[in-house]
Amino acid sequence: MSDDTLGHRMHGWARDLFPICRSLTGPGVRETLAYLKNLLPGLTVHEVPSGTEAFDWTVPPEWTIRDAWVENEQGERVIDFKRHNLHVLGYSEPVDTWLDLEELQKHLYSLPEQPDAIPYITSYYSRRWGFCLTHEARQALKPGRYRAVVDADLKPGVLNYAELLIPGESQDEVFLSTYVCHPSMANNELSGPVVTTAIAQWIAALLKRRYSYRIVFIPETIGSIVYLSRKLDHLKRHVKAGFNVSCIGDDRAYSYLPSRAGDTLSDRAAKHALEHIDAGYMRYTWLDRGSDERQYCSPGVDLPMATVMRSKYGRYPEYHTSLDNLSLVTPTGLEGGFRALQAAIAAVESNVTPQVTVLCEPQLGKRGLYPTLSTKETGAKVATMMGMLSYADGKHDLLQIAEILHVPIAKLAEILEPFVANGLVKLVE
Repeated sequence: MSDDTLGHRMHGWARDLFPICRSLTGPGVRETLAYLKNLLPGLTVHEVPSGTEAFDWTVPPEWTIRDAWVENEQGERVIDFKRHNLHVLGYSEPVDTWLDLEELQKHLYSLPEQPDAIPYITSYYSRRWGFCLTHEARQALKPGRYRAVVDADLKPGVLNYAELLIPGESQDEVFLSTYVCHPSMANNELSGPVVTTAIAQWIAALLKRRYSYRIVFIPETIGSIVYLSRKLDHLKRHVKAGFNVSCIGDDRAYSYLPSRAGDTLSDRAAKHALEHIDAGYMRYTWLDRGSDERQYCSPGVDLPMATVMRSKYGRYPEYHTSLDNLSLVTPTGLEGGFRALQAAIAAVESNVTPQVTVLCEPQLGKRGLYPTLSTKETGAKVATMMGMLSYADGKHDLLQIAEILHVPIAKLAEILEPFVANGLVKLVE
């Protein structure tokens, strides 16, 4: 599979999912998870009833939106949910009322600083209704009477999330989490699920997996809290590395946000992968957090979750607006995001602690491990090989050695394999 093909395949999935109106709960989430299940047959969809307590939170009512609009006295729809699903305030309660423009303005949301963008606004835990529109359209509204209609249900139902477990040689796990709760936005929403789906397909196709892989598609915040309330003990025992997958589809930048601890295997693998893809990647701190890493790394949970991104949420101008569209997210951007996350996961898989089994330098030639021709290429390989052996003391793991030698861990893993096969290096726990 070429990178170009993979990027276009992921972009096609995003195009299919873009029109769906997702939220914390409701049919949009179920439709999205059903689509992903067709791509990942082992995906299991779960439901949690409204009112279920999860730590300090409660699963909210289910929201089902069918239509919403504002029309003037001539019957013209000046705001129409069916033209763009960001036009309705997320979780709006049902309403059908006439009101004058002055009163209507109290229920309208726009961005004067981005007059051509529809903002994404929600009110999950306070009952209200409202509409979002471009500031240009808002300024064009004329005095008069308007009918506002939100055809929706807000009542007890369920919260849905989906989980996939791909077994490996060990019961130790790598944990991947992404969210499926935003309507039509491409980088902030769909890049995470489609890249995670492609990563899951790649992991499932590996002939050998050192770790098992637990992958979840959840509503942001409440979904991770619910999931942790059900799985925390297991996750704390088994998760050795993990990545929160968000905003991973544009072409502008590569970004990294650390776990709260900052020095986990996930952090080290993420930084190593990005350093060898784009040494100028954006480095954020834990104080810049804003997605589900807040839950996974919270005190008492303390999972080793780092975040690999392209342009970080909240740091690009189209964020949480209608301008975050399928032109912003591109096949090459998605492929680059996939490649960065893939490299970080591969670093986790490859990271072992080698220890040389002989004193002084081993005699490599008699084992066929030393190049028989001297060229620039073989000279560089020998230097890397001997550098690795010099640090293979049972105290430095392969990521540490790769950082010391300034080479990708994948190159060291390739060099290490025949040394282990010949008994010159053993792997220590």
